[in-house]
Amino acid sequence: MWDTVVVSYFKIRYRFFKWRYHLTFVGKVLLALGMAGVTGLAAKIKIPLFWTPVPITAQTFAVLLSGVLLGRWWGGISQLLYVMIGAVGVPWFAAGGGYKILFGPTGGYIFGFILASLFLGYFTDKYIRSRGFLSMLGLMLFANFVLIHVPGLLQLGAWFYLVKRTSINFYRLLLMGTLPFIPGDITKIIITAIAAKAITPKQAYNGEVDG
Repeated sequence: MWDTVVVSYFKIRYRFFKWRYHLTFVGKVLLALGMAGVTGLAAKIKIPLFWTPVPITAQTFAVLLSGVLLGRWWGGISQLLYVMIGAVGVPWFAAGGGYKILFGPTGGYIFGFILASLFLGYFTDKYIRSRGFLSMLGLMLFANFVLIHVPGLLQLGAWFYLVKRTSINFYRLLLMGTLPFIPGDITKIIITAIAAKAITPKQAYNGEVDG
């Protein structure tokens, strides 16, 4: 019986990824909108820190999984929709809604969500070997700390200089924008990599180059 359950599970996850890969344009847009909504909900799970305008949020889960679940282009599109809809006033950013937030201290991280999801979606759809735990862990660490944190830190520093008229050194910038988030981000990344390994098929569903 257990063998039957395992085989059924493998078939279900393969069929889901093959189904979403071959969805119509409208279907993919709807999935992307749904994932944008999940990102918005995750943004509301937050812990403010008194020494920085950047809060701890649960968005890492949604952003990284969006690339895995929706694949090449569409994970990134889901995050682009998240940015665009939030910019017109839907209050699903951590700090609320409106385009001004995108030019504020956390805007760089939000734009980085698009890059991170595009990056993970590309590897998920192109390489079967990227779907293992260690591969996903490495890819997600890069996506989080390079593709999200680097633009986040750049805009945070620019915001202090241009808006607050304060020049801050690199260490203080890290103290406000990266260092406090490392333990939580690594924990979330490990959990997300485990989830990604569990839900992704380990056989080709779209002609992967290593299939």
